[in-house]
Amino acid sequence: MAISYNKLWKLLIDKKMSKADLRKAAGIAPNTMTRLRRDEEVTLSVLNKICTTLEVDIGDIMEFLPEEGEA
Repeated sequence: MAISYNKLWKLLIDKKMSKADLRKAAGIAPNTMTRLRRDEEVTLSVLNKICTTLEVDIGDIMEFLPEEGEA
């Protein structure tokens, strides 16, 4: 399974919030934001900080996508 944070980026646009604003508000390290931009895994504590800051559920910021060749 591949991870996609496209829902997070769309949510930030809807809330008129930049990635830098989110990073500062949630207290996320710059290297963690890089991992998010690359659709890489991050810890649940980071996802919790984002959800708490944006007042959303985890399903509102990420999704799992099947990788090519998976059924």
